Amino acid sequence: MNESVAKRIGQSYAEVIQPNEVVVGNDIRLSSPEIKRGLVSGLRDQGVSVFDIGECGTEEIYFATKYSRLDGGIVVTASHNPMDYNGMKFVREEAKPISGESGLEEIRSLAEANLFSSSKRKGSLNTLDTSKSYIEHLLSYIDISNLPKYRIVSNPGNGGAGKIIDLLEPRLPFEFIKIHHEADGNFPHGVPNPLLLENRISTSQAVKENKANLGIAWDGDFDRCFFFDADGNFIEGYYIVGLLAEAFLKKTPGSAIVHDPRLIWNTIDIVNNFNGKPVQSKTGHAFIKESMRAENAVYGGEMSAHHYFRDFFYCDSGMIPWLLVCGLMASKKKSLAELVKERQKLFPCSGEINRQVSDPEELLEMVQNHFFSEIRKIEHMDGISANCGDWRFNLRTSNTEPVVRLNVESYGDAELMKKKTSELLGIIDGG
Repeated sequence: MNESVAKRIGQSYAEVIQPNEVVVGNDIRLSSPEIKRGLVSGLRDQGVSVFDIGECGTEEIYFATKYSRLDGGIVVTASHNPMDYNGMKFVREEAKPISGESGLEEIRSLAEANLFSSSKRKGSLNTLDTSKSYIEHLLSYIDISNLPKYRIVSNPGNGGAGKIIDLLEPRLPFEFIKIHHEADGNFPHGVPNPLLLENRISTSQAVKENKANLGIAWDGDFDRCFFFDADGNFIEGYYIVGLLAEAFLKKTPGSAIVHDPRLIWNTIDIVNNFNGKPVQSKTGHAFIKESMRAENAVYGGEMSAHHYFRDFFYCDSGMIPWLLVCGLMASKKKSLAELVKERQKLFPCSGEINRQVSDPEELLEMVQNHFFSEIRKIEHMDGISANCGDWRFNLRTSNTEPVVRLNVESYGDAELMKKKTSELLGIIDGG
């Protein structure tokens, strides 16, 4: 990915999507401004007018596309990936996703061919600032008057979230303890990926040292947020999905809730208990959003900490979830640990475990054969999802990295979950 390639991608996006006006932005990576320059040049060469919102998070592109009624949006970002990675996320009008089945493959093929029609005019380049409207939208999800003065550790991981926290801070009663706050594409404290165990330590320690009510950490483009309770314990995103699903179903009974296939039992149990409609979707933002639009779902959640909201144009946000969680803590007068502890006992899980392997597809077949006698039901929507009675697992290959991802859960039996996780890892590491 470089300026020249980015220009061809911009030209290809313009030819396939046929927009008149597109919003662009970039994350905090050192290579992002250069790649954005190429992207903008390609769009303009094809006659597209470009509106640049500058350094931003992915969800700001979603918001600007819909709010400003533009024909599409592109953010240059590699999110949580290593420092030398980069890429782009595309949407079309109304922030609708572009997947492999709805234009992404055509964009890639055309960019590789490098054959484009000539435009009669060059598109204009404009600046755009939707930050005030975006902040107002975020605040619309909570009752500020009902919020106590929580102490919150906020850790953007030197990614882009710090700027938004600074904009929200004067409007909220919270006391923020800010660590790794300044945006820095050199990633002086490591890649902004709170799913890495070593990256959780700083947030956890800061929560305990400052006696905070909770801690929040984000990935680089802050479309995901991660939670730590008052004791500094990391809360799996799986339980946050259930927590938010319950909150939305209490407000909108009977609504559809979309979830991914990796960890499902807790979410399905909660949705059924509140007379909602659980809908399983393949992992990935394009698939989740398409499912939500098809079902008119009020909320969708992935255990990897992507949370999607109908009122946010069916898009994912890393800012709305933590505001909602603070609102739930306030309204229920409970700590975060108290909000999730019962669900953790009912449905203990391994959390996502990643392993590099030489042949992922061969490994998946080996695992399936090993557990053949235990499996009662198997699905292949996204890797292997195997129901083994009192426990289940999902094993899938990554879309962006050369790894397999494992998740295991059980019905109220933490020891069984741990035993089966160890058994699976023995096969994976041995293979």
